[in-house]
Formats: sequence, C-alpha cells, structure tokens
Amino acid sequence: METTSFVDRRAELAEGRELLARARLVTLTGPGGVGKTRLAGHLAARVARAFPDGVHVVHLSGLHDPELVPVAAAGALGLHDHSAQPPLDALVTRARDRRLLLVVDNCEHLLDACARLVAALLHGTTCVRVLATSRHRLGLTEEHLLEVRPLPVPDPDGDLSGAAPGPALTLFADRAAAVVPGFRLTPADRPAVARLCRRLDGLPLAIELAAVRMRVLSVEQLLARLDDRYRLLSAGSSAVLPRHQTLRAAVDWSHDLCTGRERSVWARLSVAAGSFDLETAEAVCADGERVRPQDVLETVAGLVDKSVLCREPGPDGVRYRLLDTLRHYGLERLREVPGEELAACRRLRDWMQQRAAACERAWFGPGQRGIVARLRADQDNLRTALALGLPPGADGVPVRGEGAGGLPIAPDASAWPAGSLPGPGDAGAGPAAVPPDPADALATLRLAGTLWFYWHACGAPREGRYWLDRALDVCPEPTAERARALWVAGLLAGCPEDLTRGRRLAEESRALARRLGLEAEAAHAEYVLGVVLLFSDDLRAALAHFRAGVERGPLPGRHLSLVGLDHVELACALGFLGEADQAIAVCEEARRLCERHGEEWVLSYVHRMLALAHTVRQDPARAERHAREALRLKLAVHDVTGMGLTLDLLAEIAALDGTHDRAAVLLGGADRAWADVDRDRWGSAALNTARRGTETRAREALGTAAYERAYQQGAALGLTGVAGYALDERPEQPAAGRPQPDVRLTRRETQVAELVAEGLANQQIADRLVIARRTAEGHVERILNKLGFSNRSQIAAWITARR
Repeated sequence: METTSFVDRRAELAEGRELLARARLVTLTGPGGVGKTRLAGHLAARVARAFPDGVHVVHLSGLHDPELVPVAAAGALGLHDHSAQPPLDALVTRARDRRLLLVVDNCEHLLDACARLVAALLHGTTCVRVLATSRHRLGLTEEHLLEVRPLPVPDPDGDLSGAAPGPALTLFADRAAAVVPGFRLTPADRPAVARLCRRLDGLPLAIELAAVRMRVLSVEQLLARLDDRYRLLSAGSSAVLPRHQTLRAAVDWSHDLCTGRERSVWARLSVAAGSFDLETAEAVCADGERVRPQDVLETVAGLVDKSVLCREPGPDGVRYRLLDTLRHYGLERLREVPGEELAACRRLRDWMQQRAAACERAWFGPGQRGIVARLRADQDNLRTALALGLPPGADGVPVRGEGAGGLPIAPDASAWPAGSLPGPGDAGAGPAAVPPDPADALATLRLAGTLWFYWHACGAPREGRYWLDRALDVCPEPTAERARALWVAGLLAGCPEDLTRGRRLAEESRALARRLGLEAEAAHAEYVLGVVLLFSDDLRAALAHFRAGVERGPLPGRHLSLVGLDHVELACALGFLGEADQAIAVCEEARRLCERHGEEWVLSYVHRMLALAHTVRQDPARAERHAREALRLKLAVHDVTGMGLTLDLLAEIAALDGTHDRAAVLLGGADRAWADVDRDRWGSAALNTARRGTETRAREALGTAAYERAYQQGAALGLTGVAGYALDERPEQPAAGRPQPDVRLTRRETQVAELVAEGLANQQIADRLVIARRTAEGHVERILNKLGFSNRSQIAAWITARR
C-alpha cells in the first residue's frame, strides 16, 4: 500500500530487472526505513508480464511463527491445500508447474524459515523466482544481493540551481506539501533542505518523519533540533553505526513530540501485528485509567497527522497501520513498563474473540461477504491472539527473541545490530519460556473453535488445523471448548485424505459433548462423522446418517449453517444414488431456510445439489441454471473447493447438453482449480467417476486434438477467468449487458481488467500495479460502468474473449 510518493530509484530498478532476468533469487537488503518493500513492489510491477502465473506477495512483517511461513506463502499463491502432506511439501507440489514471481517481504525475523521456503521452491520447481526483502541475506547459494542504499543527497554547499533537486529533496518537498498546503521547494530553501537530508543520511523514513514537522517548524529549526537529538544519542552509545543513530534520532524525536496519551496509544497499538480499525484500536488501548475509549479517536488522528500511523482503506472503511520500524519502537517502549505488553495482548485477544463470535453468530445471514473480508483483513491480529496462549514454538521450544503472543523482544537500544531499529530477527535469546497461563490457553482453544466457519468455508483448512492441534495439545481438560475444537479439527482433517483421524476426532468430540450435556456440539460432531462416511464412498451409510440428522431437526445452540449442511449432504447422497426427486425435495426445504435468513454460502451448495439432481434427471437446462447460481454465490466468498466442485458439474452438464467444446474448457478450468486443493478430488470415487465420464464424452465427440485445445484454453484462464467463462451468457441467449463494439478502455483500465481476469482481488491489483487499493477499486468500478457489466466475472469473460 503506497502511503507516500515513490522517489526516483531508476538505477536500482534497472539493476533489479537485470538480476531477476538471470537469477531465480534476488534479495533486496538494506537498513530499516530505506524503502526495500516499496522498491520490491515497483520492481515486481515492472517484470510482471514475464510471469504468466502472476506476481504474488507474502507479507511477513505481522507473522512471527516460522511454522506458518509456508502456509502464508500458499495463501498468497491462492493455494487451498487440504492434504496431509507437510505444508512446505504441499506448497512445492502445487507450485511445480507454475511460472510466477513470489515476493517474500520482511524476512529478517524469520530468516531460517524463509531460507527453507525459498530453497524448497528453487530446488523443487523450475519456473518459480523469488524476490525477497530483508535486513540480512538469506544465505543461500543461489542468492543474488541488491543493496538498497539511502537516497543520494546533493552537496549543500555546491551548486543547487539545477532544475532537478534530486530524490531526497523531492521526497522532503512532497511530504512537506502534504502538511503545509502550497509548500514549494525554492532555490533559496535548497541548501538548508540538503543539509537536513544529509543529516538524515538520505533515509526515506527519517526524511518523511522530519518533513511532517514543517507544520510548526522551519527547515532551519528542524535541523537545529535534530542536531541536538543526534548529539544526545551519540553520547549515549558510540557503538551504534551513524546511519542507525540517525533513524533512532528521528524516531525518538517523533516520539518526544507526541503527547503522553499519543505515546501510550503508539506503544499499545504495537501489539497489533497487522492493520486495524478504530474499534480494534479502542479495544486495545483503552484501559479505563490513562486512556478512555472516547480518547482513542482523537489520539489516533494525532498519530496519523504525525505520520506515525498510516491510514488505508479497509473492508469496513478506514484502517490504520504502524510501519514496521515504528511498531518495533513502540514494542520497546511498551516493554519498559512490566506487564503492559501482556495486558495489551490480552485486550487484543479478547477483542478478536468478541469479533469472531459476532461473525459466527452472523455467518448464517446476509453479511457473509463482509465477514470474510473483515476476517481476512484481521488475519495477522488473529494470529497474534491465537499465539498468546500457546508455547512460543510449534514444538514447545522457545522461539528466539519472542515474548508474549509470539511478539519480538526488543534488545537494549544501545546494542542494536546492523539494520537500524530492532526487529524480531535482531533480538537476543530473551527470557526463558514460561508455560502459558491456563486461562490464556483455553482462550486460544475457544478462539480457534469459534473460527470454524472461516477455516472451513474460506479456504484456510491447513492453518485452522495448525492452531487447533496446538491448542488441543495444551488443553486436555474436558471442557466445552475442547468438545467444539475436536469436531472442528475433525471437519478440517476428515474431508480430504486423513479420514481415519477425522473420524477419531469427531467421535471423541461427540462422546465429550454428550458427557458434558452439550447436545448441539454432539450434533455438530455427528455432521462431521457423516461427511467422513460420504467421502469414504459409503453412500448408503451416509444416506441413513444424514436422514437421521435431518429428521432430528434443529437443536438449541446448533449453528444453522450445519443444519443446512445436513440437508445438503443428504441431498448429495440421494443424488449420487440416483434418487433425484427426493434430493430436490430436501434441497427445496434447505433453500427456504437459507432464503429466510438471507444466507448465501450454504445456499450455494443447495443450488449445486439441485443442479446434480436435475443432471440425474437428464434436464441440462435446469441443471445449468442452478449450477451457475451456485458458482456465482461461491465467488462471493471465494469458496475455492466449492468452485472446483461446481465447475466439475458444469462440465458434466455441458457434455450432457452436447456442447462438448464448452465441457472441455470447463473441465480444464476445473482441473486447474482442483490443483490448488487436491488433484485427486480427495480420492472420491463418485467425483472422479463423473469427471472421467465427462472427459470421455467430450474427447470422443471432439477428437483428441480439438479436445486438448479447448481443455488447455480452460486451464489457462485461472479460477476467476474460468468462472467468468462459465457465467457468461450463452450465444443463443440475448446479449443483454454486453458492451457495445465501440467501448474503449484506457491503458490503465485495460491493465486492471486483465488482472481481474487473472483472478486478482482489488488489494492484489493494487499491490501488482503499486497503486492504492481505493484507486484499484475506482478503476474496477469504471470498467464495470463502461462495459455495462454487473460483476467481475463478466469482465474476466470479456477479456478472455478478446485474447
């Protein structure tokens, strides 16, 4: 996210492009505040066309658990792995045939894990390239380093009358103009500004922090006061390198100029690992004593004005973020008062639990799209909250330099190593690990279980299993939280390959829930046991199991999503067994339930089951109508597994309808979607038999060469592209909503439309083109208006047709 202007880095961009052309691993190194992340974003945008499978960014600044590095990378690549393979092995398997650039940002605090990730990708694939940013090199043989240096500063005593003031002075002038409307850099100002920028060693972050003070000080006053701060820091520690003293001086000075309340809020917000909204800031910062909830808005506004907090758009409006360097500084300040960090982490955890519980209650309703976006935006903070109650390492071994909640322990300020302000990778061993507080551990188990719908519906099963398994290990007591977590872990493990483990966990959950008198949780566990039967291809047993569940009806406390899914799975068993009429009757009952509540995710599966039933009845027109509606709804919450299932069915319907070229395209797209989940479709005989039948019919009708061409066309579309193809109007139908032939997109709009066709969301488009998310959203909206479309899938289909 661009929060300030990007200064001239033409030399580094040219060198970076040259290195990426001949090397598979390029690491941008340099001190904190020098602009590595921003340079990586611009460099990736320049080379994006060389990577047909895209540029994908892994943001690691908010991640502190090395075990989650491959999980984060898989998420950035859009892979939704359900397999029992180790995460890194699964990632390499699914990326093996891709031609892509992976940008791994902020590696320094997870160097070993990042090195393992990159080494596995370099050795296990042939066309994956990596662009990393780190204060320290990864240490791999294949690594090529590009040092990101501070901005060049002209000689203050030289001739500064030239037309171009240079990047350092230009950056200062740009940031000063943001706080002093009408400010312009005049020839008379240039010597003083050059002296200031030279004193700041050309570090972009230091220059930006200083420029904000132009609201109340002149350039000469800025320079004099910064000199005082610099001399004080130098006297305190002669061991610190000058460039690191400079950044420390700039940040220290910014801190000193904050009010007492602003300093407290800065420190407390440093426990938020990612971006956050105002409600989160209020929950984390307000303690009822020094900071009241009503004080937080004004204080946050003050920190934004001082460039301590960045302001950025979010799913519910404005969100805020501490730059990584300033967050580490805030953590250091927070730890100066014993107990403050743990208290702030607990307030964050309790707020995340409150938010997750509210999202769970609202999940079976009309706000699912917003819930998904909100939880994805809160992902780093959810991880911090989940880690609070667990031992620091995945194996119980303390992680170097971690404190409460897996956050980095700041070393003494006088001993900062190379890299400027302290980060997690710069810390020492820290105190000995302390066993987690039982109450905190139970809170982690509760939060991980509350998020069942997010892990299951939104493509995050592996991370869900990770947190649940760890929390179950440290919370063996027979509690309601454990009963919930067991069936959730079973649901996430039981659908793909590890059916035996899924069954065992669900059975344990059912027994514990009954023992505790928790009938709703026992019914949830029953659902998981039925899913295991279904995916084990024991259709008759699954039929009897889900029929009993549907006949039992809702129970107090049972989530309506799982009530609806009981109907879905019963209809699925009926459909696979050829009982189409009964399946339709069951679906119509579930459909009424969903529509009464404005629910879409379960409804998407209801429509898929209706499509399956009408396929069994040899009614392709009705089947396609329901399957297309299912796909449209699944796109809304990015249910990748559901999209794969629905594309399979649409391909089967097309073959049934005799449109075999369409069937081949859809099958190619479906196989590509399943490659991100499980190529073997979980080993399900029913799913694989249907897929093979579709291919056989299409291949026989088209001939091998024509079939392969159509199949490859679908495989090349990407998930959103093939979904757009599937949802586009058929040729024989009215062309309502199609663009007129003379519609023209601008060059930038065409770029955005092509990225939409690749399946990128607005934030990913913004990252790729190095623009603000709001700007990307505006481009998408204008494209829709110009083309007369109502959704992104139509844009993807239009782009595909033009190629």
